[in-house]
Amino acid sequence: VNMVPFPRLHFFMTGFAPLTSRGALQYRALTITELVQQQFNPRNMMCAADPRHGRYLTCACMFRGRMSVREVDQKILDITQRNNGYFAEWIPNNVKSSICDIPPAGMRVSSTFIGNSTAIQEVWRRVSQQFLAMYRRRAFLHWYTGEGM
Repeated sequence: VNMVPFPRLHFFMTGFAPLTSRGALQYRALTITELVQQQFNPRNMMCAADPRHGRYLTCACMFRGRMSVREVDQKILDITQRNNGYFAEWIPNNVKSSICDIPPAGMRVSSTFIGNSTAIQEVWRRVSQQFLAMYRRRAFLHWYTGEGM
C-alpha cells in the first residue's frame, strides 16, 4: 500500500510503544496485544493531534523483537475491525506491518507506528490560528520589512 494515496495528503503521525522508562521495562512483560493497542493510542503519538478526530488513510506498524507474524497480523486485524470507523473504508488493506527479529538495545520488544491520518488538520489549524494572531499584532514583521519584503 502506498502511504500517500493522494499527493496533497502526505502528513504522517508517528508513535512508539512502549513509552516507559528503561528502569520499568524489566518489571513488565509486554504482549503483542499491548504493543498494538499502545501504538494506536493517542497518548503514544509524537504529535499534538488526536487520531480519533480523523481517519487513518494508511498505517505502517514496524515491530522489533522475537514475535509471531501470525499473532501480529491477527491483532492488527482485530484493531482495524473493531475500530473500522477510524479507517478509510475506500482503501483496502491500508495497515501494513513488518517485523525485525533483532530487538532494540535494552528492550525485548518494541513497535514504531507511522500513520497518514486526516486528524493532522488539528495541528495545521492551530498553527494557522497562532500565525494569524501574531500577524494581526504585526509581531516580528519588522524583520521582513527591513529586508525589503
